[in-house]
Amino acid sequence: MISWSVLVLALIVGGANWAFRVLPILLNRSRGLPGGAMGRFLSATGPAAIGTLFVASVLPMMQVGPWVPLLAGVAAVCGVFWASRSVVLATLAGSAAYGLAVAIGLG
Repeated sequence: MISWSVLVLALIVGGANWAFRVLPILLNRSRGLPGGAMGRFLSATGPAAIGTLFVASVLPMMQVGPWVPLLAGVAAVCGVFWASRSVVLATLAGSAAYGLAVAIGLG
C-alpha cells in the first residue's frame, strides 16, 4: 500500500511540473520579440531538461559499475545535438542509445 506522504509528494511534484510547462504559455499571450525574456526562458528549458536527465542517470552510477550505457547515451546526445541542433532529437537519441546498450547486455 502506498504511503500518504508519497502520494502527496507525487501530486506536488506533478502539479509543479504541469505549472512549469503550462504557465509560460498561458502568461505569454502577446507576440513578444524572439530575443525577449520569455523566449530566452523557453529556449533554456530544453538544455535544462537534458541536464536533469543526465544528473538523474549519473548519480546512481557513482558507485563502481558499468559505464557503457551512460557513455553511449551521452555520446548520442552530444552527437545528435551537434549535428541537428535539436534538443528533442538529441534527447530521443540519447534515450535510445542508453536503452539499446542496456538491452544488449552492456550495462
